[in-house]
Amino acid sequence: MKNFIDLADMPREQVVELLSLAERLVHKPEPQALAGKILGLLFFNPSLRTLASMQAAMARLGGTSFVISAGQGTWQLEMRRGAVMNGAPAEHVREGVPVLSHYCDALGIRAFASGVDLQADLAESSFNEMVGLVNKPVINMESAINHPCQALADWKTMDDLAVPRRAKFVLSWVNHPRALPLAVPAATVHMAAMRGMDVVVLRPEGFALPPAVMKKAADAAAANGGTLRETSDRDEALSGAHVVYAKEWGSTAHYGNAEADAKARSGLADWCVRDTWFSRAAVDCKLMHCLPVRRNVAVADEVLDGRRSVVQREAYNRMVVQAAVLHQLLSTPTH
Repeated sequence: MKNFIDLADMPREQVVELLSLAERLVHKPEPQALAGKILGLLFFNPSLRTLASMQAAMARLGGTSFVISAGQGTWQLEMRRGAVMNGAPAEHVREGVPVLSHYCDALGIRAFASGVDLQADLAESSFNEMVGLVNKPVINMESAINHPCQALADWKTMDDLAVPRRAKFVLSWVNHPRALPLAVPAATVHMAAMRGMDVVVLRPEGFALPPAVMKKAADAAAANGGTLRETSDRDEALSGAHVVYAKEWGSTAHYGNAEADAKARSGLADWCVRDTWFSRAAVDCKLMHCLPVRRNVAVADEVLDGRRSVVQREAYNRMVVQAAVLHQLLSTPTH
């Protein structure tokens, strides 16, 4: 494994092996596996779990890390090709990113979608350009349209809970005061399809995931024995569900138009997960969410604090699976 950019870059068997390594490292830690190694972490956007879990995973393997939050104690970084740099950014990623790669053995990058041009965000052009500037392993800590670290942690969480491979997995849109990126929903629907689950994307009209995202997930489902469909019928979608994965995202019908997006979601306050959502679900149906979550807007207190919620296990597993990723990328094989 050269980089960790997208679960789709690996066959399912390799993902399963990575999850096995993660579990092994929990029970048989290797506190010196990455002694002397340095992980660089470049953040263009805020973080809590990603930042803390990456540093913790590296430390547990005996390595060290440094954190750069662009524009906060460092120069602002310009991403645009051909930019005339007469504004706030003092350095371009074409210089800054290779410099950072000189100082570390692997580099994690977190750079959200612009939220302005859907096709440009789907193309991942800025993120891919930064990856191309680095001659060390790169870890995607969330890009415009992907979040493989979260997806891997979610897969492990379901394995931990013995959720069957062919269980019904519902990725449900939930409410939020503003449009959020597509990275987590895109990564999640692909992950569940790759796991071989019966996946349903539940969303209001105007919030369908882009065709390119759905096709990628459909291909993964077809290759791994799963199914994929989408609907706006909540009762039908939730009937028999084993997992409800709540996630917020912006209106794809009004991408980049904040006013139109706000109007589209103005009547959707009932898209907040409550206990009543589970009346027709499987008895042990779980509630998943990547966090952070707006309580009583996206998910109600009664659910987040109830027996179905596994959000803390998901958060813990971020550290667990990222330790496996780092081990795979940076450890020296022993013979």
